[in-house]
Amino acid sequence: MLVEPGVPGGGVAYGTAQPWHLLNSRAGAMSADPDDPDHFVRWAGTTPAAFRPREEYGRYLRDVLDEAAREHPGRLQLRRARAAAITPDGTVALDDGSAVTADHVVLATGGPASARQAIVHPHYVNDPWRPGVLEALPADRPVLLIGTGLTAVDVALTLAADGTRTAPIVAVSRRGLLPLTHTTTAAPPAVPSLDDCATLRDVVRAVRHAAGEAGDWRAIVDGLRPYLDELWTALTPGEQDAFLRHLARPWECHRHRMAPPVAARVAELRADGRLEIRAGGVAAWPGLADYAAVINCAGPGRLPGAAGPLVGGLLAAGLARVGPHGLGLDIDPAGRLIGAGGQVQERLWLIGPLRRGARWETTAVPEIRAQARRLVTDLSAGVPVAAAA
Repeated sequence: MLVEPGVPGGGVAYGTAQPWHLLNSRAGAMSADPDDPDHFVRWAGTTPAAFRPREEYGRYLRDVLDEAAREHPGRLQLRRARAAAITPDGTVALDDGSAVTADHVVLATGGPASARQAIVHPHYVNDPWRPGVLEALPADRPVLLIGTGLTAVDVALTLAADGTRTAPIVAVSRRGLLPLTHTTTAAPPAVPSLDDCATLRDVVRAVRHAAGEAGDWRAIVDGLRPYLDELWTALTPGEQDAFLRHLARPWECHRHRMAPPVAARVAELRADGRLEIRAGGVAAWPGLADYAAVINCAGPGRLPGAAGPLVGGLLAAGLARVGPHGLGLDIDPAGRLIGAGGQVQERLWLIGPLRRGARWETTAVPEIRAQARRLVTDLSAGVPVAAAA
């Protein structure tokens, strides 16, 4: 049974996308089937190197789900409701007052909420994807975006889409770093030698050396991707914390890049003075009252503060505990939730961004589809309970 209040295959990434919002990865990386890498490419009638619209990808996911339902009649049930609470025995209370019970429950709700901002403004927008909120803003008054990452890029493109905006869009973050750009043609991934790396400093030194030798750092970043979880878990908690404080944001700019057409549009807006990127953080930014709105485009917050009602309820009930560094929930090696007392929740599983902290590379389609495949395999095989950490 799939419990989903909206349209399956949508979510924040694909359900609210506009035509100018493109995937941040090439079509060749976006197949829903790990055994058929070109599945999306064929479905979209495109090339592996293309950057396709995100709205189109949402349609693709819905089509994949519909096809699976047709191939297995009676196996899929869709409940158009929101999960409100989960009990250890697999009972899921829904917001319509009903409940369903399953042998296993998979939590696939996406990441934490955006980091909260201490902003006092008459028009503070915490959720830029709320229907109609961006379209309602006046085009003749400036808008301030908190954050300079991919969400800020999406919001800026939407605000400037119809060409009527005469006032600037200002995006501000602590470092003022924009995501970097994919090349039109991808270089083959290259894996740096990390054999003699015992510390975070060693890893950083080896990666920088390899990037310099390769000539295109993107090849090294892409080559590291299959090994990032192994690297992350090998770091000490102190090294992980140092990475988060000093290197996470530059890494994200290199790892999660803009499609070339998106980067070209951003460059055009900046050259025309319609988009300004500033460093220093919003606390250092004067004159908030001059802006028609302040829009939160920051990345995910830390748990437990950024937990939604469902995850917050699991934490309060002791059925889950906050994972390393507050980035997500704690899990065992198979992906099952670990409760407050360290016990593995045999019926409660987790996939996606809320694994971050226990893992690192867990927010993109290739990793999430691999998690889903392993989960299905483990459920079929009856994976035994692993010792909790």
